[in-house]
Amino acid sequence: MSAPIQATLPDGRVIELEPGATALDVARAIGPGLAKAAVAAVVDGETVELSRPLPSASDVRLLTDRDPEALAVLRHSAAHILATAVRQEIPGAGIGFGPAIDDGFYYDFEVPEPFTPEQLEAFEEGMAAVAAEDQPFERQVVTKAEAEELFADDSLKLERLAEFSDDEVISVYRNGPFLDLCRGPHVPTTASLKHFRLLNAAGAYWRGDEKRQMLQRIYGTAFFKKQDLDDHLHRLEEAKKRDHRVLGKHLDLFSIQEEVGPGLVLWHPHGGRIRHLVEDFLKKTLIEHGYELVFTPHVTNEELYRISGHLEVFQEGLWPVMEDEGDRFRMKPMNCPHHFMIYRSQTHSYRDLPLRYAELGTCYRYERSGTLHGMLRVRSFTQDDAHIFIREDQIEEEYNRLLDLEDYLLKVFGYEYRTALSTRPEKAIGDPAIYDAATERLGSVLRDRGLDFEVDEGGGAFYGPKVDILVTDALGREWQGGTFQLDFLMPERFGLHYVGADNQRHNVVVIHRTLLGSMERFIGGLVEHYGGAFPLWLAPEQVRILPVSEPSADEARSLVADLKAAGIRASLDDRDTLGYRIRAGETQKVPYLGIIGEREADTGAVAVRKRGAEEKQLVMDRSAFIERLQEEVRTRSLI
Repeated sequence: MSAPIQATLPDGRVIELEPGATALDVARAIGPGLAKAAVAAVVDGETVELSRPLPSASDVRLLTDRDPEALAVLRHSAAHILATAVRQEIPGAGIGFGPAIDDGFYYDFEVPEPFTPEQLEAFEEGMAAVAAEDQPFERQVVTKAEAEELFADDSLKLERLAEFSDDEVISVYRNGPFLDLCRGPHVPTTASLKHFRLLNAAGAYWRGDEKRQMLQRIYGTAFFKKQDLDDHLHRLEEAKKRDHRVLGKHLDLFSIQEEVGPGLVLWHPHGGRIRHLVEDFLKKTLIEHGYELVFTPHVTNEELYRISGHLEVFQEGLWPVMEDEGDRFRMKPMNCPHHFMIYRSQTHSYRDLPLRYAELGTCYRYERSGTLHGMLRVRSFTQDDAHIFIREDQIEEEYNRLLDLEDYLLKVFGYEYRTALSTRPEKAIGDPAIYDAATERLGSVLRDRGLDFEVDEGGGAFYGPKVDILVTDALGREWQGGTFQLDFLMPERFGLHYVGADNQRHNVVVIHRTLLGSMERFIGGLVEHYGGAFPLWLAPEQVRILPVSEPSADEARSLVADLKAAGIRASLDDRDTLGYRIRAGETQKVPYLGIIGEREADTGAVAVRKRGAEEKQLVMDRSAFIERLQEEVRTRSLI
């Protein structure tokens, strides 16, 4: 007789069950309420469906709709339900991949024509019907030959199967008429899907390769609770309103034009003003914190990137070679090797360190056209970059300085953030022991600061671990902020040394760091964070003065001159009707509108309308108004 199964629960309790028992049986043993609420289970660290038989002894944690991991299971199941509905409408549709993603799910289909909005509506109705049928998700393990027979009419699946070894464990899942090659897990039945929405369809190259056929990808989202779905859809609507591409055009900040090329940003005067303000503030702050500003060329002999290792591990991101008299040149993809050469140009003492070289350096990377996205994913970008040359005993102190500086900068721009520690990736080069020891040192810095950080396994740079700053915008979305990478490897490759107190040469350590990221991505993110309504100190146009009529126009022009003399970016608008001009100023998100009629002209006052203020209009003395503006700018107020 087989020994009973022992399932250890998170609280340490052990439940004994008959051989062949499943995670659902564990839930039933605990109570009928949990058996009804359970969605999936984590068995020995792996998320599985409730129907999966348990090993003879295992750690079991049951997942309900309260557990974050359960949402990914629901969404992956929703993708299969979507594919079921699509196949019902279009029986010959080829089936690609259908994973859960951060905010929902997608599925790729090979069909003759792009999907229409009407088809998406029909697919949604079909999904609801499939959910109502309460179809169980059934897992089956098959051989490679059996799988090839099951998917004989689907070339996409056959291509995937060709990559499997003959002895690989292959699982398929069936719900109703739909069968798919899948690792799982899934919810028990299709009836678990109640609150979902298909969002949009878009083209997607098969397996992300632009040389392969174009598939049609349908994006959707799903939640356990209706309120969560409603909240998410509301955030999506807000995100559409804040889309930096839409606001960039409306506010005349930037453009990307076909004649110039994809992923190449043209900064218009208003966008250029914002960028100048950000860069000027950043440069002044860096100089105050001990940085030296350097400048490096846009094109460099590729040998530099061979030494650094970028040519080996970053080949796909480099622009093609330009040859000149036998030399091979590349558009600069990153700044670090150039800064190393500046350091190497002279001998340094241990007393010189740390040395901090900062550059707003323009770089060029070959991003596939399908991945480009406004200012957020581009081919030419200006990186807020720096490289800090230190002794090994200065690592902890310098990282604390960086974390303090990043905290200050993000508070100025109005961002909340969290911290992550990224560890050694598969493509790392150099001694793994050195990499892992460096990772532990960074973890100690974060722990000593009392930071609650997550670990991003395998997310480090190829030459060293990094601390990542993830900022949260006004809609609760996360963006990549600063990143601080610790590097023992490249300094050795470039022969970067310092002369120690013992008069001997020692290897220098380098921190690669960016505080804001690229100007394109950072300012594109700011546009969406503020919804185009920039705080006064960043607004390209801070005040617009509106004369009520011709008799007050001279006083209006005089106030504009006074504002400009006080360092305020002011303009005059005397076009058309007053009502039209007020609405124009509001839609263009000018922080302050100043109205001057005959009474204000006679008394030296101005009627002030502040963007977003509850009080519609406030009459102020002009000098007091100017002082108020100057104080807001001086303090970089976000209100």
